[in-house]
Amino acid sequence: MRKSSITLLVGLMAMTTALSGCGGSNGNVQDGAQGSGKETAGKVKVRLAYWNKEDSVKTLLALVEEKLPNIELEYQFIDNKQYDNIIATQLAAGSGPDIVSVSPAASTKYAKLGYLQDISTLADRYNDGGKNVYSVDGKLYAIPGISWFEGIFYNVDIFEKYGLKSPTTFAEEMALHKALKDKGLKPQAMGAKSWEPMMKSSMGYVMNEFLAKPENKDFDVQFGQGEKKLADSWGPAVEQWSALIKDGYLNEEMLGIDYDQALDEFATGKAAMWESGPWAMEAIKKKNPNIKINMFPFYGSQPGPGWLIGGPGVGFAASSKSKNAEAVMKVLDLISTPEGQQAFWNDNKGGSSYLKGVEFEMPAEYEGVKETVKAGNVYAPWNNWGDNAQALIEEYGKRLQEVLGGGSSIGDALKGTDQKRAELSSGS
Repeated sequence: MRKSSITLLVGLMAMTTALSGCGGSNGNVQDGAQGSGKETAGKVKVRLAYWNKEDSVKTLLALVEEKLPNIELEYQFIDNKQYDNIIATQLAAGSGPDIVSVSPAASTKYAKLGYLQDISTLADRYNDGGKNVYSVDGKLYAIPGISWFEGIFYNVDIFEKYGLKSPTTFAEEMALHKALKDKGLKPQAMGAKSWEPMMKSSMGYVMNEFLAKPENKDFDVQFGQGEKKLADSWGPAVEQWSALIKDGYLNEEMLGIDYDQALDEFATGKAAMWESGPWAMEAIKKKNPNIKINMFPFYGSQPGPGWLIGGPGVGFAASSKSKNAEAVMKVLDLISTPEGQQAFWNDNKGGSSYLKGVEFEMPAEYEGVKETVKAGNVYAPWNNWGDNAQALIEEYGKRLQEVLGGGSSIGDALKGTDQKRAELSSGS
């Protein structure tokens, strides 16, 4: 298993991000044509598309405005549910944004299709842990943004009020859910209207029980290449994780709750825990400035540092069809400086930088996962699933939604994902 390298920070420099706090869709996302090459009021317009809202990069946008006054960086938010389809359609048509926000899998796919510009001139600035997932045939096609991670936030005041402690094993986590439920509290919020939360939650257990074992270190690459199957390997771990469903802590009602509603439940104290990451912190604090938060990682059956879902965050790629290539490279160059990394981190506190020589201090809200980060236990299995990773995690997540709704089994979910991989590999 390849671990994402994340440095535990020891000093605050004056100066993260998955997959994912998403909101409403942008009504005009289908219409944006690529930069025309013309200047607007003396400025060259460059369009950047991203699946996170503008709040997640506001400091970075301000830095670009300050340092590159001749460039107008237009920000385009596209909801994560639509992002991949819209961007793929636009790039195939020779249009789309000048700077494309990409996942590792999308970066690989688009690079092979010729949609992205080789930006290897920036490669030496980044550590291997960040740039390797955005490289194809030794060429860099996207610069890695701040790393991201996702664990389980918990309300410190609720825990202290009832004398509860964060868990160190999955069994303790289950006992914690029961204790909260027995006190009339909702143990965990989950926006299961999206396929993502259960996908990540289940993988958190799989990482502890299966993927972390030395003999399984190459499983994800082998699965992506069609040499291994989830149903033959993940079954016992995912069945054990599904106790959260069997005992009612994750339930069918959550299929009607979206990300923002789950965030609100946690921020307002209606739920004691919520699975998310640093990108959500500002929204939580806006809803409840006085909330005290900590985080614990995903655990397995045995005590240990646990695991966080995460790794290299968004990659910023240059469209090969952009008519403003020089301006695009100036923006990417600025992001690839300590100042640019600080600006990006400022709105994504908790992650780390892959730019050589740059370190950040983890905020107090992540004290409970410092040992997990220090151990390097931050990983997103699908980063090694190949070009079809996005389609596969969606399939897996949607299959788990069916399990939550009572219409399917864990075995069916794993077999269905294996079938999807086989179909994608055969091109059918």
